[in-house]
Amino acid sequence: MSSPHNAAEIGDIAETILLPGDPLRAKHIAENFLTDAVQYTSIRNNFGFTGKYKGNPISVQSTGMGIPSMCIYAHELIETYGVRKLFRVGTCGAMHADVKVRDVLLAQGATTDSSIIRNIFGASINFAPLANFDLLSSAVKNAARLNIPAKVGNIVTVDRFYDEEIDQAKLVKYGVLAVEMETAGLYTIAAQFGAKALSVLTVSDSFVTHEVLSAEEREKNFNDMIELALETAIES
Repeated sequence: MSSPHNAAEIGDIAETILLPGDPLRAKHIAENFLTDAVQYTSIRNNFGFTGKYKGNPISVQSTGMGIPSMCIYAHELIETYGVRKLFRVGTCGAMHADVKVRDVLLAQGATTDSSIIRNIFGASINFAPLANFDLLSSAVKNAARLNIPAKVGNIVTVDRFYDEEIDQAKLVKYGVLAVEMETAGLYTIAAQFGAKALSVLTVSDSFVTHEVLSAEEREKNFNDMIELALETAIES
């Protein structure tokens, strides 16, 4: 049996998975970090692979961009394929002066403007999408061990990439560190099904300094992020 958006059969996907947005990043992870990797899906060109990292079964699946796409893949991966640990690995933009380009950011919580999450609970509840504490704690320790600069805190997951109306100054005042487009959806779906989730993000650009990583620099820092996610995945 497969799901509507995934060609994998039951058993093809490991219980632990990395979730980049970009299908070519999924391919990069499979080819450079996993051994014996086998592709299990290419539907909509969102590639999925299962292999091993240090002998441990690991899958990697691209999810596309935005909360709607992330929610589809996370829901089906958990409910249909039995995935229990999900790591978003992607980029974010620094909003806070304490966050530097090239840092790895561990999203403890995800503020959001998404009506998708609001519609789940209705107008009377503002659900707080949070990372799994065990994964977060393990990632912090591994970042120190691997000498990878990492910060922990709240991020904002937005529905619109080109969002001129977002009040960045107020978000920063309340301690929000960076902006991206998927984490709040992942954390909400994981909570719904009792799974564990953590976003491990590379800071690729800064709204404070206006610095932007080159393609070559992004690849190096992306690899640091993947190593951190994988090391955390196999011990948590």
